[in-house]
Amino acid sequence: MKKGFYFSMLIMLSFSLMSTTCSSDDDDGSPNDNSQQIVEIESTAQSGTWRITNFNDSGQDETSDFNGYDFSFNNDGSLVATNGSNTMTGTWSVTDDSSSSSSSDDDDIDFNIFFPVPDSNDFEDLNDDWDVVSTSATRIELIDVSGGNGGTDRLTFEKN
Repeated sequence: MKKGFYFSMLIMLSFSLMSTTCSSDDDDGSPNDNSQQIVEIESTAQSGTWRITNFNDSGQDETSDFNGYDFSFNNDGSLVATNGSNTMTGTWSVTDDSSSSSSSDDDDIDFNIFFPVPDSNDFEDLNDDWDVVSTSATRIELIDVSGGNGGTDRLTFEKN
């Protein structure tokens, strides 16, 4: 008799555990949570040419390094900056960074910029996986907190 009691208790406990571990609400932290916002940011960036209206490198205003340059974020992932006589070509993308262990806040979307230039070139300063602060039809605000020296870089594009 005790054997039957323990067996039925074990069965009930198993069903109880299964019902609590199998919930119908999926984890809302899935990597696809930002997919719609990523598409919107990509679409905004591709919708014309842009200029840098603020580039602050660890407290130093270096916006003038990019005066006269128009930036085109192309749908093939290429990024072209031109000022009439000089053309710089790089790459760009927008990616989900929510899998990062440090993503406890809203900077789960990265705006990635890369120009294959030497370290001495001003465009090398733009190479980073920038956190998206805000976007609108005419403005893209980005920020990066350096892991090395803790400095904060800010980059703002405004539509031409």
